[in-house]
Amino acid sequence: MMPAARESLLDAAATALARRPWSAVRMVDVAAAAGVSRQTLYNEFGSKEGLARALVRRAADGYLAGVERALAAHTDPRDRLAATAEWTAAAARDSALVRAMLTGCWSERLPAPAPAAVRSASAVPAQRRADGPLPSPGDLVRLVRDRAVTALAGPAAATEDTADLTRSCELAVRLALSCVAAPPGEDGVAELVRGVLVRHLV
Repeated sequence: MMPAARESLLDAAATALARRPWSAVRMVDVAAAAGVSRQTLYNEFGSKEGLARALVRRAADGYLAGVERALAAHTDPRDRLAATAEWTAAAARDSALVRAMLTGCWSERLPAPAPAAVRSASAVPAQRRADGPLPSPGDLVRLVRDRAVTALAGPAAATEDTADLTRSCELAVRLALSCVAAPPGEDGVAELVRGVLVRHLV
């Protein structure tokens, strides 16, 4: 199947999920909405669980791509971490799947595929990846923290002691997660992160 057709199926599944609980989403309806046969859908994802895993994997990849964009959007370290925190809060606000992945709180409306890898007989590389381990909240914190350290330290990350920078980056990520659970006031997450990091980053 062409990648565009796979994306159309995932879009159709995401649209269906926005309208009804995952338990009420039917594979035949997802296939019809994407304009393909139900057999094509099963060939691509294997099962409804496979489709769920692919949806969660795509949400995780989209969130991490946004982290990369946020880290690249500024030159000042505080601004880069503030932008990353702001993106984290916004992504969680806009996507129930991202919010669930970041917090570990999966509502009954959402698919909740097992985080561990499952046996995959798929011939589709993208599905074999989705069938691999899915990131936990702790995994996502570490991924974002480490990407931030690499972005801020640059080539020096491999040779210099980055322990202080690593702590600052993790603090920014965890502050953002606290804002997902309890949204901040008027100043917002970016100013909260800047205010804390002014003592941590020079």
